[in-house]
Amino acid sequence: MIVATYLDHAATTPMRKSAIDAMVPFQDVTYANPSGSHRFAREARKAIDEARDDVASVIGCKPGEVIFTSGGTEGDNAAIIGAIAKHGGIAVCSKAEHHAVLHCVEHHGGLVVETTNTGTIDLDDLERALTTSKEKVSVVSVMAVNNEVGSITPMREVARIVREHAPDAVLHTDAVQAACWVDLSEISPLVDVLTLSSHKFGGPKGMGVMMQRSGITLEPLILGGGQERDRRSGTHNVAGIVATAVALRETAATRVEETERVTKLRDRLVDDIRAQVRDCLETVPRDERVPGIAHLCFADIENESLLFLLDEKDVFASAASACASGAMEPSHVLAAMGIERRWSKGSLRMSLGHTTTDADVDHAIRVVVGAVQHLRS
Repeated sequence: MIVATYLDHAATTPMRKSAIDAMVPFQDVTYANPSGSHRFAREARKAIDEARDDVASVIGCKPGEVIFTSGGTEGDNAAIIGAIAKHGGIAVCSKAEHHAVLHCVEHHGGLVVETTNTGTIDLDDLERALTTSKEKVSVVSVMAVNNEVGSITPMREVARIVREHAPDAVLHTDAVQAACWVDLSEISPLVDVLTLSSHKFGGPKGMGVMMQRSGITLEPLILGGGQERDRRSGTHNVAGIVATAVALRETAATRVEETERVTKLRDRLVDDIRAQVRDCLETVPRDERVPGIAHLCFADIENESLLFLLDEKDVFASAASACASGAMEPSHVLAAMGIERRWSKGSLRMSLGHTTTDADVDHAIRVVVGAVQHLRS
């Protein structure tokens, strides 16, 4: 077992013990297929119904509006492709979206609008795109929190612009990075579709949630046995669904205190590094991003070399989205923000979460400072 400083919560969080414990009975005791008609199957189906109720209460929607998926990528694709397939037209997103949205929109010939220098969608350019598009806009997809730099999107303003200039469009938000830090019940009334990924808030990998408001019609991405009211076919992962609900409920219950705790840890981490390292850029102002992401750019070094040195000293962080790790080009998010290559090639994302401690921060400060100084020497 690796004992180390884990600062990659934005890539995946350690599973909460409560979620692990919740899975076990549905792996070796109540293992029946919930689509069956016998009593054993009904017990499994009851567990899904109760989990759906719990998830709905956290998101702020009706239980019938909750769809269980395999994760954020499936949910994002289902929202975008489902809207286009059902209503025609095109999709719109920003340059800084997660690739699960960006690549999907580009693949289907959609519009990609500019971002601000903090990584959120440019509201003026969004309005311009919606008013000048020669094709019908069937879906607008805007992430609630940027997965790389942690910036918070003004979703109320996004919703106002979409409702005014594309009233028939489905408004979707990828809220994957929002679940730990933002009250989802404040976001959900603004949108038609909201997607989550369980492993970003202490649940299992391979599980996700998609909220689809009543009256919003999408063409199903996955066809088959008609599960999830014909909106997402496939045998239910009962253990994963139950664990997801437990993790999301615990995340919501502890969000306020965790936000305060992690904010202090993040601020100390960033302040101490910047005090000891010259030419260190804090990418987004702290009051415009979530507490869990500390994103820095170090001038004139390569992040690949930096991450290697951190790994040697048991500090685990990342340069960009985990989905893009291994890529040699600077982050598309930083490029969209207009950050010069001199800075962006030395980017470092340290993401904190429910297991992060003061000792982790102490260790990370020492190692990051030493590594940057070594590379510059």
